[in-house]
Amino acid sequence: MKFEYKKDPMGIERESFEIIDGIIASASKIYPSGDPLIQNIYRRVIHTSADFDYLDNLKIEDDFITAFSQVIANENSAHVTVYTDTNMVLSGINKTAFNQTGWQLKCFVANEEAQTLAKAQGITRSMASIQLALKEPGKKIFVFGNAPTAIFQVLDLQDEFKESLIGIIGVPVGFVGAEESKLALYNSTIPCITALGRKGGSNVAASIVNALIYHFKERA
Repeated sequence: MKFEYKKDPMGIERESFEIIDGIIASASKIYPSGDPLIQNIYRRVIHTSADFDYLDNLKIEDDFITAFSQVIANENSAHVTVYTDTNMVLSGINKTAFNQTGWQLKCFVANEEAQTLAKAQGITRSMASIQLALKEPGKKIFVFGNAPTAIFQVLDLQDEFKESLIGIIGVPVGFVGAEESKLALYNSTIPCITALGRKGGSNVAASIVNALIYHFKERA
């Protein structure tokens, strides 16, 4: 028995977005912004999660979009590194699109030095990864989908990151510290995109990065 189904990846994605827009309209809801980039971030997050609650709990700060757009438009922005809290987030980022930025993409969570540091200090490897990132030169963007402790560590060290931190995409999922860390991030002065409450995850974090990269690279 042969099944009839769609095989074209771009066609599947396009139809998915149309369905998402239709469901939102049928529920008499709207996207929080008319800006195409903002709408596409919401679309991709809903697409990867099948969860329309993100229309309410996903918060995209103008300061983050401004900072991101300025650095990606800068031809001399090669010394920018995106640090993820897990290899799952890193794996979900479209490398073909990301590599067009000229930026670096790193995850230190499995790094031997991070493991040693975490054990010595009695902290999570995600926290140790933040300390390692702090030692590196250049501008930094953090992308967190799983580790609330990573958000708290950046907040604890934000004075030391002041000159190098562009912003944080912080959407860890979970029940211990996730909600609290994201609220603390949202209430901080760090430009951010976050999802208030318990929901989030690696797929959500990666989809936000992809939406941003696709938007700015298509306009280049």
